[in-house]
Amino acid sequence: MARKSNTRAAQGSGSIRQRPDGRWEARVTIGTDPGTGKPIRRSIYGSTQNEVRKRMTEILRDLDKGVYQAPNKTTVGVWMDEWMETFCKNKVKPLTYQSYTGIIKNHIKPAMGAVELQSVKGTHIQRLYNTMTGKGLSGKTVKNASAVLHKAFGMAVKQGIIQANPCDSAELPKAERHEIKPLTDEEIPQFLSAIESNPMRNAYALCLFAGLREGEALGLSWGQIDFEKGRITISQQLQKEKNKGGKYYIAPSTKSGKPRTIEPPAITFDYLKAEKVRQLENRLKAGPLWDNQNDLVFTSETGKNLTFPTFYKWFKRIAASIGRPEARPHDLRHTAATVAIASGADIKSVQDLLGHATASFTLNVYAHTSEQMMKDTASRMQTYYDNLKMKKA
Repeated sequence: MARKSNTRAAQGSGSIRQRPDGRWEARVTIGTDPGTGKPIRRSIYGSTQNEVRKRMTEILRDLDKGVYQAPNKTTVGVWMDEWMETFCKNKVKPLTYQSYTGIIKNHIKPAMGAVELQSVKGTHIQRLYNTMTGKGLSGKTVKNASAVLHKAFGMAVKQGIIQANPCDSAELPKAERHEIKPLTDEEIPQFLSAIESNPMRNAYALCLFAGLREGEALGLSWGQIDFEKGRITISQQLQKEKNKGGKYYIAPSTKSGKPRTIEPPAITFDYLKAEKVRQLENRLKAGPLWDNQNDLVFTSETGKNLTFPTFYKWFKRIAASIGRPEARPHDLRHTAATVAIASGADIKSVQDLLGHATASFTLNVYAHTSEQMMKDTASRMQTYYDNLKMKKA
């Protein structure tokens, strides 16, 4: 025979009862349905009366403090998908969306995808950072994963799913500053000589003299170049979808999100003029096969955009030929920055040239070169004061 329910409220509780199956149940009103005005109740079950009373008291205390969190079984993996679909899709740049997707797939889901969102603690986040660092991943990669997590959990807080962001309780590994290795004064003329007969010659020269990023150079259009005023406006860049077989496309803005106009040395425009002649010759040869819909400066023999692997492959061969096999195309940009600083340009001017978000970032990246510049400034000031002493004498 089934046991009758003990519906009499436990003394002092008012909302605790014993169920027919012998377990105890506490019912707590946690709010009001805004649509119907009816109370929203939560049931708590336990094997003893004291157990459910304790848990009910904790909930009532959290309700009084305004920190109560309704139970939610959503896992980190499910929430990341929801966050990407609802809060990121069509709201962030395509390249950013692809980057988020890769981070979630390769790092976040394998580490904590099955963990319930409300159960995530700072220790879960810290273990992820430690694991990524242990695998030899760069501090930048770990920082990128942290940024995605922080944004996703931050939105979960706004949606009332979790009370606090667990990322705030974890510490990122100390970022290691990678040594900048620009071309030296001796290597620059060697490099220019080595690229002389290379089809990428003018593109490499542009990166060297104007400090453009690889994508900015390959995505540059003729309409962005003002030969008369000696200016170049950087407002777009070439990008490639990160999925397998991804297509190339022109991103509407630069990395910082804002166009920038630069005035590189005059020699830059000599190489750009040479490219204009070269492209015209290729266009005449290609005839009806010519296809340069984006009016790009640097193209293949039929007008198509150049590819990143080809740009990289040719550069590595050239770098090896001058004794710098470890050099990367991005080192041309570093070279432009260090030459500008060594020539006496202030950090703000270098920031504008490179398109960095802040001058402090520029100063941090080129700290070594900046230190040398400060020493040179100190030397010039000393000479000035020495001259004053001589005049006084």
